[in-house]
Amino acid sequence: MARLVFAGLLLFAAQVSSPQCGSQPGSTTPSPSGSTIPASGANVLPIVVNGGPTNNSLNQPFASVTICVPGTSNCQTIGGILVDTGSYGLRILSSAVTIPLPQQTGAGGAPVVECLPFLDGFAWGPVQTADVKLAGEQASGIPIQVIGTDKFGTIPSGCSSNGSSEENPDDLGSNGVLGIGMGIVDCGNACGLTGSSNPGLYYSCPTPTTCQVTTIANASQVINPVFRFSTDNNGTVIQLTAAQTGGQASASGSLIFGIGTQSNNQLGSARVLTVDAQGNFSTTFNGTTYNKSFIDSGSNGIFFLDAATTGLPACRNSTGFYCPPSLRAFSATHVGGNGTSAVVAFNAGNVDQVNAAFSVFAEATGAQAGGFDWGLPFFYGRTVFTAIAGASTPGGVGPYWAW
Repeated sequence: MARLVFAGLLLFAAQVSSPQCGSQPGSTTPSPSGSTIPASGANVLPIVVNGGPTNNSLNQPFASVTICVPGTSNCQTIGGILVDTGSYGLRILSSAVTIPLPQQTGAGGAPVVECLPFLDGFAWGPVQTADVKLAGEQASGIPIQVIGTDKFGTIPSGCSSNGSSEENPDDLGSNGVLGIGMGIVDCGNACGLTGSSNPGLYYSCPTPTTCQVTTIANASQVINPVFRFSTDNNGTVIQLTAAQTGGQASASGSLIFGIGTQSNNQLGSARVLTVDAQGNFSTTFNGTTYNKSFIDSGSNGIFFLDAATTGLPACRNSTGFYCPPSLRAFSATHVGGNGTSAVVAFNAGNVDQVNAAFSVFAEATGAQAGGFDWGLPFFYGRTVFTAIAGASTPGGVGPYWAW
């Protein structure tokens, strides 16, 4: 059971925030969260939870993305792209890209390449420019990352020290990642600094073997494509069908662009929970408050570290998950920075017993120190809003979660 999480780097500042994404399982009992959202419309992209391109994914939502050579009709549609509210920007495996996207260059005309760290590895590959089409929306001429070592095969030690390279579907669990979280760009002002203050995400590569950390302006960084839409650009909504106890083969839903911009993305009765500079709110569970909590569609479980009080045993086969012998019911309380609170019921089940035919499993919970990662099982049967930092919405200025 793979666990792929983007390493958090930065704060919300100057329309920027820190990447947090994942690949993990958990379950929650749905509660009312806004009006029913239609599954059609120019701002609606279908999503599906299934086995993914490797046919072995659990609790991971996928969509199809169309990319084009900027300003042309030379386009291709790529399926099996992970929909992730925990990161920012579009990243596609080079093996899936068949059109000649223009390479981004920096100072002196050298190609720009990015190293994005995960908790268990990294994504290395050039920054290229594309028109990105999602449903009836388009982000024109934006930087994206094309993951792979085919053009820049010598990975500098500052990048390779993050672990193993995630550059094929088996490593990544998808053909790419569509980062639609609260942030706008994936690094922000820190990547414009020199010296040790620069986190080292972007490299200038005069040749494929001579790459050095470089400074890069926000406008040239890999960007959340939703922010660059002409309309419906202040956030997103994810709605998924409820999941059966014990698992099921697949689930379907919608990714809706915009918050309060169309009749199909109104907040309704959803509760707005504002977040801190890292995009986190508080979760109170078993008398302990976890301040580093977030909602992440790219995580395939609900992750927390509390075996001492819950008595949940670790799984024998599925590393990083709890496997109680029978279903265990729990509840926790979400509290936003604005004081809004909501009680969430969730279950822990035995992920080792998941049948290989199941891609949807709502009763699995993983271990994570320091906070709660409310992954995809939180989304089953709910309508979940993600407001982009600095964006104006009927629920206030982002960033916030609402459900």
